[in-house]
Amino acid sequence: MKEGRLKKNWNALHIKALRKHMKLTQVEMAEQLGTRQQTISEWEQGQYEPRGASAKLLSIIADRSNFKYEAKP
Repeated sequence: MKEGRLKKNWNALHIKALRKHMKLTQVEMAEQLGTRQQTISEWEQGQYEPRGASAKLLSIIADRSNFKYEAKP
C-alpha cells in the first residue's frame, strides 16, 4: 500500500502522546514543526486538529521516532 493512502487521525491524545514520546516541550515541538507553541496547545486541548501538511509532518515524525499508531486508509 502506498504511504500516501494511509492517514493518521491526529487527535489531542495522539498529539500529546507523540510529544511525550519524543520528550519534547510544546515549544520544542512547535519549533520542530515550524509552528507556534499555541498551535500545539490548541491541538492538545482538542480545540483544533492538524490537517494538510501539519498532519503529514506529524505522521512522518511519528514513523521516524518509532511512535506506534494506527494509520487508516
